[in-house]
Amino acid sequence: MSTAVTAVPAAPSDEAKAHFADAFRFETDCWDVHEALQNGADFVLLDVRSPALFAAGHVPGAINLPHGKIVASRMADWSADTLFVTYCAGPHCNGAARGALRLASLGRPVKIMAGGLTGWRDEGFSLAEASASA
Repeated sequence: MSTAVTAVPAAPSDEAKAHFADAFRFETDCWDVHEALQNGADFVLLDVRSPALFAAGHVPGAINLPHGKIVASRMADWSADTLFVTYCAGPHCNGAARGALRLASLGRPVKIMAGGLTGWRDEGFSLAEASASA
């Protein structure tokens, strides 16, 4: 008996390995971001949501820069090799991908924090509140 899971065969192991290894070049997770922030992050964490949502709660240490405002002049404050990690509300939101696309279009290294704020909360991590934005 075939199910929707087995109807399409799994990729050969070498292809699966390449696929999953490649994914880490594009994303990181909430746990790794939290650990890095606790130990001196070597990246800039961007909350790409609106200033109002940022003020209501965000990842401690994040900078608010809505994805629509990611332009070359705003990014000039950081060196060209600075790694950016973007996040938004969660898996139901594509803001992190929009921000990542804008950064990549500017030639900037970028990853997405998978799970966004939903994932952050699911891990049990707290949020910060502020009214300031970049």
